[in-house]
Amino acid sequence: MKITVLGAGAWGTTLARHLVHNSHHVTLWAHRPESLAQLSETRQHKALPGVELPEKLVLEPDLERAMDGADVVVLSVPSKTFRANCSRISGFAGIAVSTSKGIEFDTGCTPCEIIGQTMPAAIPAALSGPTLALEMALGEPTACVAAARDEATARRVQQMFHSPAFRVYTSTDLRGVELGGALKNPLAIAAGTCEGLGLGDNAKAALITRALAEMRRLGVACGALPETFGGLSGLGDLTVTCFSKLSRNRTFGEKLGRGANVEQLIAESRSVVEGYPTVRAAWQLANRLGVDTPIIEEIHAVLYQGKNPRFAVLDLLTRESKAED
Repeated sequence: MKITVLGAGAWGTTLARHLVHNSHHVTLWAHRPESLAQLSETRQHKALPGVELPEKLVLEPDLERAMDGADVVVLSVPSKTFRANCSRISGFAGIAVSTSKGIEFDTGCTPCEIIGQTMPAAIPAALSGPTLALEMALGEPTACVAAARDEATARRVQQMFHSPAFRVYTSTDLRGVELGGALKNPLAIAAGTCEGLGLGDNAKAALITRALAEMRRLGVACGALPETFGGLSGLGDLTVTCFSKLSRNRTFGEKLGRGANVEQLIAESRSVVEGYPTVRAAWQLANRLGVDTPIIEEIHAVLYQGKNPRFAVLDLLTRESKAED
């Protein structure tokens, strides 16, 4: 199968490498030609130390040539550029697999909904779950979920990616899988902030448990299945993103809890912190649907309204008591 991967970040590069090892013909494209030039020269990605790229992986800086003859396109681009990148390949008619995790602020759309709007002949699918790029690239056991609106498409994506060390499950709850992957990012910033504030494991466990309840509540209001959020794209991805030191969102939150300035952190960040734009979109979506999401509310206030993280914690702790949901 001929597969084109758009996006040469750590995850896109890891997936491209993995697909080559699964005996597919793979082309990797990047928005910045210099990124591909560096990969071509060193055959290593700077975020994946010690991981060699296979010689059979084709690096193509020209998008039209990269897409020529592709049966499948894997979109591993930042959520903020997702619509623009889809629009550039609007005529593509195969399976379009999104690995991006975000919600578009202006529209509330998930990446696959954007694919539907911008690539009318394409078949949308998503690959999501607790997938830290470096661990997967090093061959550590990893599992994720391939989602599409129909089981046949989900199975095709599963077969493309599945290997002994990379277990791929299937789901037809496309919206739920995408929302799980998106919503865990701002909640991981909140978990990292707890770490930065020096709060204990009890507090972090409580935060993650209630964060999962918020994800499920908002997801169901958007039409997702509640059980999806107990799976790999919900609980699985939330757990790894909240606890792993490889998580950009958790690290961002930890620095925030230690007193760093939000704008300075964003300016200094060398990689995309998806939770920063996503919390704004999630906050807007929850307000529009009338869904109670207190953790998202507080992390939005910290990131966009200058609220002190300690006051945000205090306001969460002093909310009215209620039954567990």
